Amino acid sequence: MPQDKTSEQRLADLGIELPAALPPGGTYVPVRRDGDMIYVSGQGPRRPDGSRHTGQLGQNVTVEEGYEHARLAGLSILGLARAEAGSLDALRVVKVFGMVNAVPGFGDQAKVINGCSDLLVQVLGEDGQHARSAVGMGSLPGNMTVEVEAIFRIKG
Repeated sequence: MPQDKTSEQRLADLGIELPAALPPGGTYVPVRRDGDMIYVSGQGPRRPDGSRHTGQLGQNVTVEEGYEHARLAGLSILGLARAEAGSLDALRVVKVFGMVNAVPGFGDQAKVINGCSDLLVQVLGEDGQHARSAVGMGSLPGNMTVEVEAIFRIKG
């Protein structure tokens, strides 16, 4: 990926507007900064009205739909990290942890969570490359399809 554009320029070129943060659904904060590290709490696939996509992969949600849902979670993650760091250009992704609400025997968790990973690389370029886990879960809060959390380092 060419590095001649900033992350903010790539975001604009993609026509993406990051969603505003929603209040947490429990006793936690959506993002925590500790020194040059930013920890983003698990984010689900949000619709524009704030509701979440629900269902189970391998039952009533396809891998393609799950990929898009993970991408939506990635948009929320980027929005929270940008708000904490001040700019996407200040960020490097360290680790992504993706959870997929799936039926027993479902084996395409990695393909689903690629929706978030691909977005991070599209927007942040080389700084979007990261270590990652993608795991299956028997259920997720509110029956949402995916939940993704991320750790960033503020560069410089």
